[in-house]
Amino acid sequence: MITPTEPEYWLRGPIEGIPPLLQPAAHALLQSRKELTHYTANFPDNLLWEKPSGCASVGFHMQHLTGVLDRMMTYTQEKSLSEQQFEYLKQEGEPNPSIRVSDLVGHFDKKVEQALYMFKQLPESELTMTRTVGRKKLPSTVLGLLFHAAEHSQRHIGQMLVTIRVLQ
Repeated sequence: MITPTEPEYWLRGPIEGIPPLLQPAAHALLQSRKELTHYTANFPDNLLWEKPSGCASVGFHMQHLTGVLDRMMTYTQEKSLSEQQFEYLKQEGEPNPSIRVSDLVGHFDKKVEQALYMFKQLPESELTMTRTVGRKKLPSTVLGLLFHAAEHSQRHIGQMLVTIRVLQ
């Protein structure tokens, strides 16, 4: 675990400009960003695509964090995924020696900043509006999509941490 110098984000109070109902999602994304940066600080690039015992690689988890957040924000805006997003999804976890740990941390950091900006622009009255997910148009809401992105990021941080510990 991270040595606590500050409490986790959910214990730091409200984030200015974020609607109250989105505070938990914002806290989870900020916590994920902090943990991703911390746990990968000394992780070597040459282990990024290793799959111990067939588990997902650290690189997959890092790419997937960014990809899911990007996709959920797209669905929130009532848009379909672009060809670029489908290509990114297809490449998640595919070994690529030109990708560095720092690149993946930077991509997630940027995506979290975009999400927080979006949160600040969303009126609370839109949070319960219906949205659909994927080609099958499965039902959700704006709040459901953003909550899923946040909790999903926490889940993958936990899985990634175990893989990091096994590899080091």
